Amino acid sequence: MTEYRHTATIEMPAADLFAYLREPRNLPHYFPQMSRAEPEGGEAVHVEADVDGEHVEGEAWLKVDEANRSLRWGSQGPHDYQGELSIEDAGPAASRLTVALHSVRDADDETVQRGLEETVAALAHTVTADADVDAAEKEGGWAGHRES
Repeated sequence: MTEYRHTATIEMPAADLFAYLREPRNLPHYFPQMSRAEPEGGEAVHVEADVDGEHVEGEAWLKVDEANRSLRWGSQGPHDYQGELSIEDAGPAASRLTVALHSVRDADDETVQRGLEETVAALAHTVTADADVDAAEKEGGWAGHRES
């Protein structure tokens, strides 16, 4: 089994980042190939993605460890795909995210590693942008609080 790993610092408190990442419906926000992820009860998640020009659907699992701010996921199939992530505090408003992927699939290691790094970068951008939008909406929009 081949393992790929990447660590990045994200400008968001660890508890907020974990709350975002533990929600399966957020997966399509930062995995460009994924078009849908719906919890089906327990650890089961129905996923849909467009991979190499082909639409695929399948069942995956997601295990949430609240106490350690970590997730494990995977799907059964010919590549026995699995991954895990953990989040640690990196200051009052920052997190250290480590993601590891495990697969028996034959692939170009550099391409997979680069894809992992790009996905983590997209995740960091998306999660902080979503948090900014949420904060702006609570304050009355991007122009600030408006008096009625």
